[in-house]
Amino acid sequence: MTSEFFTGVTEPIRYGGPDSTDPLTFKAWQPNRVVLGKRMVEHLRPGVCFWHSFTWAGTDMFGTGTLDRPWITMADEMAGARAKMAAAFEFFTKLGAPYYCFHDRDVAPEGTSFAEFRDHLDALTDDALGYQERTGVTLLWGTANVFTHPRYQAGAATNPDPEVFAYAAAQVKHMLEVTKRLGGPNYVLWGGREGYDTLLNTDLRREGAQLARFLHLVVEHKHKIGFKGRLLIEPKPMEPAKHQYDYDSATVHGFLARNGLEGEYQLNIEANHATLAGHSFHHEVAYAVANGVLGSIDANRGDPQNGWDTDQFPNSVEDLALPLYEILRAGGIAPGGFNFDAKLRRQSSDRNDLFHAHIGGLDTIAQALLVAADLVERGELAANLDARYASWDGALGKAILEGGLSLADLEARVAAGAVNPVPVSGGQERLENLVNKSIWAVDRPAAG
Repeated sequence: MTSEFFTGVTEPIRYGGPDSTDPLTFKAWQPNRVVLGKRMVEHLRPGVCFWHSFTWAGTDMFGTGTLDRPWITMADEMAGARAKMAAAFEFFTKLGAPYYCFHDRDVAPEGTSFAEFRDHLDALTDDALGYQERTGVTLLWGTANVFTHPRYQAGAATNPDPEVFAYAAAQVKHMLEVTKRLGGPNYVLWGGREGYDTLLNTDLRREGAQLARFLHLVVEHKHKIGFKGRLLIEPKPMEPAKHQYDYDSATVHGFLARNGLEGEYQLNIEANHATLAGHSFHHEVAYAVANGVLGSIDANRGDPQNGWDTDQFPNSVEDLALPLYEILRAGGIAPGGFNFDAKLRRQSSDRNDLFHAHIGGLDTIAQALLVAADLVERGELAANLDARYASWDGALGKAILEGGLSLADLEARVAAGAVNPVPVSGGQERLENLVNKSIWAVDRPAAG
């Protein structure tokens, strides 16, 4: 390997504007552009994921790797890990990404024992601290990979073997400490195999109790070490398990409430996971906002013709504008952000394709932010929503919600003719036109 991996990009990617013909320029992403009183970078806090971009070789169930990632096959695993980290921070810097995210196993070789793995991770954490200081790129969130190794074939926290539970706990403990050392403001838990493939060998009550205990242990250690960041859970309905216990935002929220964990965890919501659960990304974000559990975002998309987690880079302003509208109305997403949990297509094997993918993703979420800000400033959607529920602020609505009326009282009013509701149009198409109006209004972002 040369001292630089991405030799085709010699300078940081710049803003070229919507009319730029240079594919290696941004068309909408301007980190310092002020939108609703905050810089674009403060609204979106975008991050690059280590795993798909630098750890994945482009394999799938039918083929071997197609991507040029020479560190994966280096004989000296620690030398390969250091080459990978150097390439990653070179990419972060040239892209201009302010944040990154990683699993423990993305950066550190497994080794022959947990103690050796921990030593590897600690040494590479020291390296990452140096890169962070030199580049200004910082950690958005860390997490532990407790799903890839064969020991986790039947889950981690929900495994029938308590020794596997203990091993996963050791990994999460140490990675939580690494996240704190690196200054990460969030720590994510994804239940990659916390679920089942068949109910014939699954004790649902027992596995639920194990998962709750694991989450309590993480909370206890967070407070013990003084980690001030957020703990996040990432919902996903299936894949790799047939059914996963963190199915969607509502399922995770209910689990937290039942097990005394409300207030301790929030959600890291992924767009592709939302659609796998049969929801829109907008729905999952809106639910999390409405219930005070929105923590961070994994920005990607699926393919409507495929029934699995394709993890493609986001490219639809329309799909992202309304989730961002919900986020803006809720006051923002910090200390969370928009992590690009997305991977190249296997045929996108040129090194610069990684830049093209992230440029497109950043431009898409930047343009969606401008649309969402326009919707907020116009205020038409909010005014329509307030008007639709306005009667609940009247005498009848208040009496119902405050417990002043029984079923018998309500029946008496209806029977006496005092209550005679008239259907009112929901005006869905008119509201959809308002959204399109904002999409068209900010079609060409101003330079700045």
